[in-house]
Amino acid sequence: MDKNTNQSELELKAREWLTERGVTLDDIAELVYYLQSKYHEDLSMEDCLYNVDRVLTKREVQNAILTGIQIDRLTEQKKLDQPLQKTLETDESLYGIDEIVAFSIVNVYGSIGFTNYGYIDKQKPGILKKLNDKSTGECHTFLDDIVGAIAAAASSRLAHATADDKMLDE
Repeated sequence: MDKNTNQSELELKAREWLTERGVTLDDIAELVYYLQSKYHEDLSMEDCLYNVDRVLTKREVQNAILTGIQIDRLTEQKKLDQPLQKTLETDESLYGIDEIVAFSIVNVYGSIGFTNYGYIDKQKPGILKKLNDKSTGECHTFLDDIVGAIAAAASSRLAHATADDKMLDE
């Protein structure tokens, strides 16, 4: 059975737009590994990728991806009115709405996601560093936070699953 058979149009579009913007699921899985490898001695990239994939099945996540990417695209096309256009082009630090969209993703798997998100947003490893490079002419004001939030949510999902497994072992 084709994997895409069970995916909604919304999910397929969200995954497609991530790819079009230069973000692979492997990129996000690497962020999960970055966040969780010191807490799970047998953590594999396959485990990380599985959890990223599961996060992407959530409608809240899909909506956040599509909304954020659409706003980033409109910003690149200079289709927003001032002062919002300049605010998003420069990813103004006091704007904060991009983080609010990210929090809608982080919330899906509980409060541990907030700490994961805050940490990775500050560190900006891997794909997040690339997405924050303003010299490319692309706007990723929303996308960088969304990708970090997906990684944080996948990390939280992984942490919850591990805690549940440990409780079953006891």
